[in-house]
Amino acid sequence: MARRKKKKRRDIVIDEEAEFSAKRDALLLIRDILIAFGVIVVFLQFLGPTIVFETSMENTLHENDYVFLAKKAYAFGSEQPERGDIVVFRSELLDEHGAKKNLIKRVIGLPGDTVEVHDGYVWINGEYLEEPYTKEGVTEGVMAAVVVPEDAYFMMGDNRRVSEDSRAPEVGCVSIDRIRGKVVFRLLPFSNVGVVH
Repeated sequence: MARRKKKKRRDIVIDEEAEFSAKRDALLLIRDILIAFGVIVVFLQFLGPTIVFETSMENTLHENDYVFLAKKAYAFGSEQPERGDIVVFRSELLDEHGAKKNLIKRVIGLPGDTVEVHDGYVWINGEYLEEPYTKEGVTEGVMAAVVVPEDAYFMMGDNRRVSEDSRAPEVGCVSIDRIRGKVVFRLLPFSNVGVVH
């Protein structure tokens, strides 16, 4: 009889340990889920995913590329857009649902710059702008000189033949408050994963 009682006590101790271990594991799992959720929330505050829907940035970015924006890149005034940055901004153009379109373009003209297009090239303040990133190496057409307003930027796509950009009156120069973020990283396709320049 005494042996049986000892066995029962041992079973009770083992059951209590198993129950404690299961509770501890559940609490650790909940903690890990909360930490992961917190990391995702912080991540999305600073980085925003977006998909490229058009071909206006070829050959740098292609349709269906999955990229990340540094959403706070210009938010606190510590950094300003620089010539060559690729940014996403809210335009006045409407999509098929009547919503304002977000466009991905490259910063070409800075506040106060004079931008013009002739002889197959872009000219900034009277000087030819070297643009190795353009799809065809030239910018066709003629655009009379435009002075970029203060706190605004002149944007162009790398695929100049198809890009709706600051050359069109419907887009025009883009004020800093319409810029949603700077494109910093491409995740997909995996063959082109990496930092975007």
